[in-house]
Amino acid sequence: MNYDIIVIGSGPGGYVTAIRAAQLGFKTAIIEKENLGGICLNWGCIPTKALLKSAQVFHYINHAEDYGLNKVEGTFEFPNVIQRSRGVANKMSKGIEFLMKKNKIDVIMGTAKVQKGKKVSVTDKEGKTTEYTGTHIIIATGARSRELPNLPQDGKKVIGYRQALSLPEQPKSMIVVGSGAIGVEFADFYNTMGTKVTVVEFMPNIVPVEDEEISKHLEKSLKKTGIEIMTNASVESVDTSGEGVKATVKTAKGNITLEADILLSAVGIAANIENIGLEEVGIQTDKGRVLVNEWYETSVPGYYAIGDLIPTQALAHVASAEGITCVEKIKGMHVEKIDYGNIPGCTYCHPEVASVGLTEKQAKEKGYEIKVGKFPLSASGKATANGNTDGFIKVIFDAKYGEWLGCHMIGEGVTDMVAEAVVARKLETTGHEIIKSIHPHPTVSEAIMEAAAAAYGEVIHI
Repeated sequence: MNYDIIVIGSGPGGYVTAIRAAQLGFKTAIIEKENLGGICLNWGCIPTKALLKSAQVFHYINHAEDYGLNKVEGTFEFPNVIQRSRGVANKMSKGIEFLMKKNKIDVIMGTAKVQKGKKVSVTDKEGKTTEYTGTHIIIATGARSRELPNLPQDGKKVIGYRQALSLPEQPKSMIVVGSGAIGVEFADFYNTMGTKVTVVEFMPNIVPVEDEEISKHLEKSLKKTGIEIMTNASVESVDTSGEGVKATVKTAKGNITLEADILLSAVGIAANIENIGLEEVGIQTDKGRVLVNEWYETSVPGYYAIGDLIPTQALAHVASAEGITCVEKIKGMHVEKIDYGNIPGCTYCHPEVASVGLTEKQAKEKGYEIKVGKFPLSASGKATANGNTDGFIKVIFDAKYGEWLGCHMIGEGVTDMVAEAVVARKLETTGHEIIKSIHPHPTVSEAIMEAAAAAYGEVIHI
């Protein structure tokens, strides 16, 4: 029962950490209380993308005439759409199970609690508790849907993202509270499938972490599809005593009442730090997150934390990178610290949103003299041929040295394009180097080159 490394939680932080640890020769165990793959694979990233793909296909079917095809009457059975999404998630979870076996990682099913002396107790479904010892214990228990006091979730009428992925029948109407990635993606899916959707956002702009121009464009695009959007608004209370939900919404013009079948609370996440032994061991937390040093070690030597537990971006790819960095440092390798200023963010609604680096506002606030270039997808031959010209690419460069400060995209497929900017920024690529890097034609990706050229007054196609 002794291991070099014990990982608690098998989400994209935990399972990646375990695999890298095994590759480095550590005797490794991973503990999971529910399903391998954690929330991301089972109740987050993967199944939501499956739902959004079904919605996209449904949209294409109903717009066949736009592509010169005969009109098709698109119909669907909502449970079948949900079933496909669950099937995708299950397949991915089984893939993680294979990877554990391949890398000779011991999988321990049960609820874990860290103990003093570098020990972990695990209680299985039958109530039996077993103790394990690890030289290094890495906590990767992830997060859950955050509940606000005025928005208690009952799992039926007021739901979180988990219930939104597995509703037994499609609601006719839905209120979505919060317009971050989770809220916008579900709003887009349900709206496309025919649910009347209203989004309520506390901030002045939807997807508030994005560049303001991107936010404004996305709001216009979603409104065109029929989604109602209320910004500078907050849900004060909900009444579930009737058949559906009545939400009292505070706006600049006063309170109004919204009615719907279901209210989806998408107001962020809360880290899973309760009842896992942190207090008993003496591991320090602050504002609901575990405090760690630059190599993810907690206040108690030998105990580490990564992913949504700590005060960094709560993204799957960040958790994976943190886990790899953590175990490579434990191994004694020369490791670079993660550059949290170069983390890409993606929202998979239609049109998609992707970004990395500083927004235009942030760049100005930091005192940069900047060059900004934009290229509309309406001028892209590939986007036009695809029938998806909604969106644009925006790039921001430092005028003095040509440093690529930020890249912000909205449009079909941009989540697959943003990595170019991430790699280029990592390599300290300048604007002129992007312009002189020949991009293939016709592709949507050449819009990045065109946007860079626009920043320097050299754009060809607009």
